[in-house]
Amino acid sequence: MTRAVICGYYGRGNAGDEALLATLLQLLPKHIQPIVLSADPLGTAKLHQVEAIDRYNWAAIVGTLQRSEVFIWGGGSLIQDVTSWRSPFYYGGLMGLAKRLGLTTIAWAQGIGPLHHSFTRWFTRQVLPGIDRISVRDNLSAQLLRSWGYEVLVAPDPVWALAPDRSAPIWQLPAPRVAVALRPHPDLNQERLAILKTALTYFQQATDTHILLLPLQPAQDRTIAEFLRIPHSTIVVVEKPHSLKGLFAGVEMTIGMRFHSLIMALSQENRCWAIDYDPKVRQLMQEFALPGCSVAEITDPKHLCQAWLEHFANGEALSPTQITAVNDRALLHSHLLEGL
Repeated sequence: MTRAVICGYYGRGNAGDEALLATLLQLLPKHIQPIVLSADPLGTAKLHQVEAIDRYNWAAIVGTLQRSEVFIWGGGSLIQDVTSWRSPFYYGGLMGLAKRLGLTTIAWAQGIGPLHHSFTRWFTRQVLPGIDRISVRDNLSAQLLRSWGYEVLVAPDPVWALAPDRSAPIWQLPAPRVAVALRPHPDLNQERLAILKTALTYFQQATDTHILLLPLQPAQDRTIAEFLRIPHSTIVVVEKPHSLKGLFAGVEMTIGMRFHSLIMALSQENRCWAIDYDPKVRQLMQEFALPGCSVAEITDPKHLCQAWLEHFANGEALSPTQITAVNDRALLHSHLLEGL
């Protein structure tokens, strides 16, 4: 067996990052034994049926690296200084240590940036040389790395290729169903949340749909979901990534702010309406011509409701042919895992 240490934003209850890990584990060759660094090792071991160690236990991490052959940055926007300036230094430090110990190093399905601070940009450029294999999930990351002289594989986010499990407990809820997946943001204040709640109420009354409120990171999102509860709505928390993706097969339309809610919904033939809070969501909107608005544009509940009604009645989901094509391209990330 070949031992591979995998690090990412795991064990924090973020469904998108757990879905990235689930996809990576799905794609790993059978002879690879994964060891996952996690903020909740017991939870990660239970959820993914994998060996996990504490991401802050440096003695255990060093010992595990010394007994391993491969080190993988496991997908997502790990190297950025927007949510935390510490992230590039934690993940970059681990990569540097793995390289010094002679491991094969892989930056898998990364989103590089935004990097607003000159020091984090400098540090990132010191870490990247010598990484054996690099793939990114968006063109902006590819453009940045190419401007620094790197050739990288570019493919869609791997969660497109995650196998869905359609056993999530929503089928007993009334149909048609519309999913709503929001997240905290400095501009998503109480006034804008109230506007969204009013718009959802108008929309539900006009369509007789059942609203599924999906907190994809419950520790952060559940308060918003509770606030948005209206008649004929249900808060649904699904922990297993495969089941969360399969849930969207029972949904007609998704109003998504969380990036991976949109990817999962698009992959399951949902009509999607996006709330743009981040460049990765903006790129997704541009690539698939998704309607939506920015957080700052949430100003009028009647205007929002009308936009949702128009998309619910006349919007189009991706075709099965389009979805298959994107899924096939997402599987290109698996090329980095061949021959380990």
